[in-house]
Amino acid sequence: MSHDLRVERTLNTTPEQAFDVYTDTEAQKTWFALGPDGPDGTIVEITNDLRVGGEWNAAWGDTPDQLFRERGVYQVVDRPHRVVMTSTAWAPGEEPVESTIEVTFENLGDKTKMVVTQTGLPTAELRDFMATTGWNGAFDRIERYLALQQQSQ
Repeated sequence: MSHDLRVERTLNTTPEQAFDVYTDTEAQKTWFALGPDGPDGTIVEITNDLRVGGEWNAAWGDTPDQLFRERGVYQVVDRPHRVVMTSTAWAPGEEPVESTIEVTFENLGDKTKMVVTQTGLPTAELRDFMATTGWNGAFDRIERYLALQQQSQ
């Protein structure tokens, strides 16, 4: 049985900026480690080939021997509207989890609704963790990154 999720957040930015912050390697290296009080010391390693068939590889965590890892292969890249990737993710000592992630960016005028749909998760517990902690944490960090970018302009 597959457990799927859908989460969304309205961001104070354009779809183009939201898309770029979500997909740009250097931006990701910053926002992945951006806690409520600034950079939190998280180790972040990311490579990205943003094209259909290209790979996104990431590793992040508190210590080099305890990094969470994820490998994605892009199925759809439609800037600034939509990104779809197959994902294989694993934590140290755990079995890999495969899923499909779709992210859309809806223009709301001076804001953007970012919607994440993740399908194929193996358990309700993992789905609930990803919906509450995983994706909402990412949204929080993206919002912090956008706020810092707006302050520096």
